[in-house]
Amino acid sequence: MRLFNKYVPGQIAKHISRFFKGRIYINGVGKFEFDNAKLIIPSEAENKHYQTVKEINQEVSRIRCIAA
Repeated sequence: MRLFNKYVPGQIAKHISRFFKGRIYINGVGKFEFDNAKLIIPSEAENKHYQTVKEINQEVSRIRCIAA
């Protein structure tokens, strides 16, 4: 499990795209799991979780497009 003290979508997306599967914790937001380099919406999610998942998954897609 990786702990992120600040919510920086680009940094989190880099981590997710490198490891493909695992768990992260974002201080102030909560716990998340990711699989196949995509963040998964947690059970009992709130609006901030949906927004976070959307932003980070967009960053992962952007990173993959640049690398291709």
